[in-house]
Formats: sequence, structure tokens, C-alpha cells
Amino acid sequence: MKKRLLAGLAILTGMLLLSASIVCAQSAPVAKTGQTTCYDASGIVIDCTDTGQDGDHQAGVSYPDPRFTDNSNGTVTDNLTGLVWLKDANRFGTKNWTTALSDCNSLADDGVNLTDGSSAGDWRLPNTNELESLSARQYYNPAVSNTVGTGQLTAGDPFTNVQSSYYWSATTLTFNKSYAWFVYMLTGVVSSNNKSNDYYIWPVRSGNFGQLGL
Repeated sequence: MKKRLLAGLAILTGMLLLSASIVCAQSAPVAKTGQTTCYDASGIVIDCTDTGQDGDHQAGVSYPDPRFTDNSNGTVTDNLTGLVWLKDANRFGTKNWTTALSDCNSLADDGVNLTDGSSAGDWRLPNTNELESLSARQYYNPAVSNTVGTGQLTAGDPFTNVQSSYYWSATTLTFNKSYAWFVYMLTGVVSSNNKSNDYYIWPVRSGNFGQLGL
């Protein structure tokens, strides 16, 4: 009996170790920035060969084709991350951080501008990494790509009302908890500021339901 118990424990331990190794082996690929040009210290364009710059290596996962899908229901799916974004990037105007969290949480299908079947609580303010994933650093003003992912965003392709300004994330700055992280969509820069500031809001939700407008 004791031998069988020990054997069972050994098998269980082996299974747990195998499961742990599988989890550790999983990866979260990082996307390319899209930058293909190289520059010297003065900002002059140079040949990328062997410079070691981003434009030389172009490391990371390529954008899917298309990068975004307009779901025709007031939402846009990012085919790189699987996240679903509100098509209108300025639905709420500028709000302080606390109000931004609340506005996103209360967002729901209104039968007019948003017809995705969502209910209050489905939408949220994106975290820093999610919000930054929208930025394409080969572009400026705004640093966001178009639907296909091969050019800069233009109005309605796929998003509307994108502001080349500051957008709140839901992530608090650990060093100073009265601050939160934001993304500056003019350039794609990530920084932080006091939560009392009024910045733009770009709601997000997971992509596992509600594609009713397709």
C-alpha cells in the first residue's frame, strides 16, 4: 500500500513539473514597432546595415493583415492582440482618472452608436501595455496605423476622433500612487501624471463576444 502511495505521489509530482514547464515555455510575442528607417545622432537618415538600430533588426512579430477589423457596430478589433476597442476615440472628451474608470465601466450597447451587445461592466479603461499596443512609432500625429497596418491612420480608417494627445490608462504609478500612466498618441510616448488631470479615454474590452454588427 505504501509503495503504491509513493508511486502515485511520484506520478503526480511529475505531472505538476511537466505542467509548470509547459507554462514557462509559453511566450507573449512583442510586436514590431514598424520603424524601418535609421538615423544618426543628428537625426539624419542613414543606411540601416549593421547599425544595430530598430530599423536594422526590425525585431518582433509582424502586423497581421489587416491589422484592424471594423466590426460595423461601433467597435474595432485589433487582430494583433485580439482586443476590441471603441471605434470613437473621443466619445467621452477629457476626464480625470477616476471618472475615466467609471465612464468606461458604465459603457454599454446604446442601440445607436454602439450596437455590440455589450452591457455595463464589459468595457474598461485599458492598462498601460494595452493602450501602448495601439501606437505605431513609425508615424507621428497620430502615432496610430490604418486598418491594413501599412500606413498612418486617417479619419474613419478604422478609428474616428483619435486625438494626438494624452490618453489615460488604468495603471497606477507604483512610485507615486496619486499618479497614473498615460500614452501620448501624438508620438506614442508613455509617461505618467497626477490622476486629477483631464485626459482622453479610449475604452477596451475582450474580444470573446458581441460581434453583432458583422
